[in-house]
Amino acid sequence: MCDAVNIVNFCASFGDNEVLHNVNINIPKNSIYAFIGPSGCGKTTMLRSINRLNDLIPAFSCSGDIYVEDTNVYDIKEKKDLEELRKGIGMIFQQPNPLPQSIFKNMALPVSEHYSISKKHLEALIIDKLKKSAIYDEVKNRLNSSALSLSGGQQQRLCIARALMLSPSVILFDEPCSALDPVATFAIEDLLSELKEEYTIIIVTHNMEQARRISDYTAFFYLGDIVEKGETIKLFSDPESEILNNYISGRGI
Repeated sequence: MCDAVNIVNFCASFGDNEVLHNVNINIPKNSIYAFIGPSGCGKTTMLRSINRLNDLIPAFSCSGDIYVEDTNVYDIKEKKDLEELRKGIGMIFQQPNPLPQSIFKNMALPVSEHYSISKKHLEALIIDKLKKSAIYDEVKNRLNSSALSLSGGQQQRLCIARALMLSPSVILFDEPCSALDPVATFAIEDLLSELKEEYTIIIVTHNMEQARRISDYTAFFYLGDIVEKGETIKLFSDPESEILNNYISGRGI
């Protein structure tokens, strides 16, 4: 199986505070890879480094390499090339973030910002991505209604559908279910399990059961280091370190 993302000797700092230390992870294509660990361990910084969102923070600095589809993302210097990279990496945040516009306009925006396509092609693309995100049947008769009228779980699935509009190869999820109820959470988890057939998914989660249920691979971060990584089934059933065993069993660290 080929890798979609390779992280090589990656270190990251905010000012004088180094938050990631020589991280090495290979993330296979068409898999779900979970980053777990206590708050402040560096997992979200690692996630946001993949599409260089941390560049927006003035104090951020890093070393090492991250390859996405054989492109070293930190070799990219030109703004237009960085925009091209981010088109291929979707991002879903903790809180659903639909725009205060219609469902249709939310879906059309990513494409209209980058391409000029016919209305017929755009409509077909929107329908396809809404179907892939398991929300089309719920919104097909209200595409001109405000996206803010949807429930939290529907809004998150809409945001996933919107991220698919630019056909990313990798999708990053930062605690995508933390603001959702259990029913909506299970709906998102089922969706992610379907989406990995076409996309590579990297998810940050504090929910150990969620990581166990849906991920193929897991990396456990602690104080900026990866303590353990590997196939999720093995990592949860037979942790090698006491610190991971305590964490996944809820005994604390």
